[in-house]
Amino acid sequence: MKGALLVAGCTSDAGKSVVVAGLCRLLARRGVAVAPFKAQNMSNNSVVTLDGGEIGRAQALQAHACGLEPSVRFNPVLLKPGSDRRSQLVVRGKAVDTVGAADYFRHRTALRAVVADELAALRADFDVVICEGAGSPAEINLRETDLANMGLARAADLPVLVVGDIDRGGVLAHLFGTLAILEPADQALIAAFVINKFRGDVGLLEPGLRQLRELTHRPVLGVLPYAEQLWIDAEDSLGTVADAPVGRPAAPRGSEWLTVAAIRLPRISNSTDVEALACEPGVSVRWVTEPSRLAGADLVVLPGSKSTVTDLEWLRRTGIADALVDRAGRGGPIFGVCGGYQMLGRCIEDEVESGRGSVPGLGLLDLDIRFATPKVLSRVAGTAGPIPVQGYEIHHGRIVGSGDAPLLRCDDGSPEGSSRGPVSGTHWHGLLECDDFRRAFLVSAAEQSGRAGFMVAPDTSFAAVRDGQLDLLADLVEQHLDMDAVRDLIEHGAPRGLPTCTVGSA
Repeated sequence: MKGALLVAGCTSDAGKSVVVAGLCRLLARRGVAVAPFKAQNMSNNSVVTLDGGEIGRAQALQAHACGLEPSVRFNPVLLKPGSDRRSQLVVRGKAVDTVGAADYFRHRTALRAVVADELAALRADFDVVICEGAGSPAEINLRETDLANMGLARAADLPVLVVGDIDRGGVLAHLFGTLAILEPADQALIAAFVINKFRGDVGLLEPGLRQLRELTHRPVLGVLPYAEQLWIDAEDSLGTVADAPVGRPAAPRGSEWLTVAAIRLPRISNSTDVEALACEPGVSVRWVTEPSRLAGADLVVLPGSKSTVTDLEWLRRTGIADALVDRAGRGGPIFGVCGGYQMLGRCIEDEVESGRGSVPGLGLLDLDIRFATPKVLSRVAGTAGPIPVQGYEIHHGRIVGSGDAPLLRCDDGSPEGSSRGPVSGTHWHGLLECDDFRRAFLVSAAEQSGRAGFMVAPDTSFAAVRDGQLDLLADLVEQHLDMDAVRDLIEHGAPRGLPTCTVGSA
């Protein structure tokens, strides 16, 4: 097998990322040298690569599905929103600018060349490249600057599968409308559709699928069933809904549950850090946005933020800041990660991200932070007592003063993180994915919260859970997608002479 394919979607969160991951895993299991590619991503969930850059977390998961280490090759352009109007622009893993929609036009020619070069290099090095679109290809107002959808498909002559989420409702209209609104040259590359997250009897859907084919002259190559087990490594903030549970926790091993309140910051980044906690039997994790939700929680997690100072102000405005201070005074455990860790300190000096200068923190840790450039990007390892740990760092904030006991020791002996009574934190993302550390951390949180009946599971492996989800995705793709047709598209491209579809043709 030799070639490439683009998986686009009717909407954000339609299932592009998981379909790409499933295809990558299935092809890798069949011995195909396959790689993922997302020309441009917009997400604050990111990881540090072996080559010292930063890419979207979904592309890291897709690389893992292929049996590859994450690389900036798989996501050469990343936009990290810091507000509703401005995003940090990351090119080949490094932050190069902060842009709005208008001044992003200045970069489009250079970015188009970056994307073309990286895709061409991947296609030379791998048998198959499975590309993922961004948002929807039907955003015709953005077509001129499009790097990831039909702009990429046209430039590289890629066949396109369009995925629709039937769980949202209106999927047949979404699929038809996505095709019909495109210009004829773009439509020529839309080869087929996939329906995602279907519940019930597929037979009831068949008349609609036949009509869709009659209207568009394109087949539906598969109807993927809804699988509630799939929840790890959500692509973007759509997966972090206030008051929603994280994952599907198994029953507790002991007589009591341990409840975790994860604060859903407006500019949350790397929200996936809490997923490792939700893998543990008897641990119930929920996203929260107002102070009353903290009252009954055994543990509160303050995650990372792309706009640390702005989100700290939100904590104060909502009353959550006061609830955190009160909680710490009563001995309730709090754990901060990256930006959340910085908020727990005494002072943040920020002339880089917000330009606000000196801003008081929550004062729960003896910690002073100063923002600086360039951004810290590193994969790290060390110990927590006798426990080996690893993770990665992505932040502008530097510690300029700390009087608390360190949470960890890096391999070079330097301290990392802080611990003061029930309050602790670290700049390291991925720390909770370290199984032995997570177990010890949960045992300590249960003791501090008086949950004597909570018993940590001795055998939970976060890596195994993630691999199990990738294998489940591959199984679903193998069972419910016409892989012979997919292979034909990868090898030969979109069929020539596909008719143009218009609203009037309905």
